[in-house]
Amino acid sequence: MAQIKQVGIGRKSSGTIDGITYYVRGGVTYARSTPNMPASVYNTPEAKLRQAIFKMVQMHLKYHLRTIKQTFTPKGNGSPSNRYYSVNSKALSAALTPLAELYCAGQDVTITDVEQAISDYAAEHPTSIKIASKSGYQEVYLTGPWPETITLNARGGDSTVIIIVNENGQQTTINADGSVTVSGSNTNPTNPTNGSNTGGDDTGGGGDNGGGDGGGESGADQN
Repeated sequence: MAQIKQVGIGRKSSGTIDGITYYVRGGVTYARSTPNMPASVYNTPEAKLRQAIFKMVQMHLKYHLRTIKQTFTPKGNGSPSNRYYSVNSKALSAALTPLAELYCAGQDVTITDVEQAISDYAAEHPTSIKIASKSGYQEVYLTGPWPETITLNARGGDSTVIIIVNENGQQTTINADGSVTVSGSNTNPTNPTNGSNTGGDDTGGGGDNGGGDGGGESGADQN
């Protein structure tokens, strides 16, 4: 491990460049070589299960991306879907594990299967998956299938934002000031391999489902 003192690359910086990871601790920047993990690490049954869950989470996030952008306030340099995943990662993993096991056994999985697994879990655990966590508004939980309308009620006063969800067509939002916003269509992924980011927006994922298996803390951060 090396301590960075010079002015230039690495000073007060973090990240990985050419196999060297820079990080800041106590106001001091350090550099260390990035571990080179053998390919066999990613071929264990446990790793394959994590990869399958990660892909399905990506499908779910991409499918609801336009809604999540309006119902979640990001933290720091993250994005709304990063925030969605960070608060729901454990519940999503629990909901999708049985389906991921079937996928690892060779069964095809579609977005319909993913959404059904998540809605079934939400019905049994109605306070486990948040679908709205927007600054200034009350939180909203998933209690079954993804709702057609999400109403955000202000924590103070009677201001509301009504989002009429339509993942495959036009989505209408009635804002607190009375104005109306209409957004366009969104590509609908149909199998786990479409979990990678192909739509120009971040699709979250990561944590235990990511890491060396295909994601960072919460996937590629794009706003």
